[in-house]
Amino acid sequence: MMNTTTLISRKSLADEVAEKIQQQIAFGTYKVNQKLPIEPELMSSFGVGRSTIREAIKILSNSGLLRVQQGVGTFVENSTAIKEPLSQRLKRADFEDLNEVRHLLEMKVAEKAALNRTKADLVKIYEWLKKRDKAAKNDLLEECIDADIQFHISIAEASGNEILIDLYKSVAIHMRNWFLEVYKDTRPFKETSQQHKQLVKSIEAGDAKKAWNNSAKIIGHISQ
Repeated sequence: MMNTTTLISRKSLADEVAEKIQQQIAFGTYKVNQKLPIEPELMSSFGVGRSTIREAIKILSNSGLLRVQQGVGTFVENSTAIKEPLSQRLKRADFEDLNEVRHLLEMKVAEKAALNRTKADLVKIYEWLKKRDKAAKNDLLEECIDADIQFHISIAEASGNEILIDLYKSVAIHMRNWFLEVYKDTRPFKETSQQHKQLVKSIEAGDAKKAWNNSAKIIGHISQ
């Protein structure tokens, strides 16, 4: 039997420093055409040697993020070259923008769920719908919000599209605190209970068009 070795890639100190500088640019610490601190200051700031700083600058220069002018210094060349992690971008997103993205995703995952749902998916969706209705009826706002989020996540999971699932989960996680600020009681959840049931029925029936439309109706109601 042939032995195989799995190689684990480890980041160098220069890679770590380059990431930290990239984050600082993403957060606006350094802007386009702004000069970075001199090498001794960077060495002190990151606790590394001169060779590490130079290698990190080289990495970022090669990626187009920085430009080095001999005898002058190192400048931010292009902040758009930064590939900011989605989770970090969502944390600083405007809630209205975030909510708009969530609504678009909800219609799409509803449509896909109608086409790809399994019996197990439907069981999970109905369970969360039941918990949502129960919490709404008992005026348990926080429980109701959590159940509502999990209800829609279960629909996303039924879509069968891993990218859609990850996107919806990433957005939904950041909506919870906003829901707690916006909704003062469970009345909106009670008002849309029947519409949510119709949504599940259309998914169960495999009617993608109706699932999309039912999801849009729910969004239209809560946006009023």
